[in-house]
Amino acid sequence: MEWRDQGILLAARRHGETSAIIEVFTPGHGRHAGIVRGGTSRRMAPVLQPGAQLDLEWRARLEDHLGTFRVEPVRSRAWSMADRMALSGLNAVCALLLHALPERQVHARLYRQSLVLLDLLDQPGIWPLAYLNWEMLLLEEMGFGLDLRRCAVMGETANDLSFISPRTGRAVSRAGAGDWADRLLPLPPCLLGEGPAPDAEILQGLDVTGHFLGHHLAPHLGDKPLPEARARYVARFAAQAGRSAAG
Repeated sequence: MEWRDQGILLAARRHGETSAIIEVFTPGHGRHAGIVRGGTSRRMAPVLQPGAQLDLEWRARLEDHLGTFRVEPVRSRAWSMADRMALSGLNAVCALLLHALPERQVHARLYRQSLVLLDLLDQPGIWPLAYLNWEMLLLEEMGFGLDLRRCAVMGETANDLSFISPRTGRAVSRAGAGDWADRLLPLPPCLLGEGPAPDAEILQGLDVTGHFLGHHLAPHLGDKPLPEARARYVARFAAQAGRSAAG
């Protein structure tokens, strides 16, 4: 059994004396693991860094075996290690993909958007909103997408969408919320693609996606807690947003 593809390196860990087991996200074979012989060598270790883009050749005797990878670097994102914010974001993306993706299940659209997102790491002015939209897509691809097209109470004629039901993920207008408003999640305009998306709105959006990642997706995955890498990124972004507002 063999195939060839490109992929994003999500994680690498030592295996035996000189090898490494890597997990990659590919467009044609989903999240896939395999052994890299000599993966801990001085030549290969710098290549096998999370976020790296790799050319991959996988081989195994049987399809359900772990198999081995031959890898060639396509694009390194090692520069992000010198930028705490970029590194924090990269780690959050890789950790969430490892957390959420079923093994060997294809998600080509999510792969493409993940690649676009990582290529925006060096553009801090637009990356936080791109990351928020990526979390929305991750929820959708995992079967827990939010329905923000119309008010769940008032129907298609409703406007002023202002809330999200924490139970159903459907939008609710201010009129439709009524006395239940304090039990709903606020819906920031940036989730609707409206307005300039200031940092405070993006943080509100991350609270919304964090709720559905933690309370809807996580139970589906056996109640695995959300990766700490996501919490670290959100905390770092919140601190940076606070400094910007103060400045």
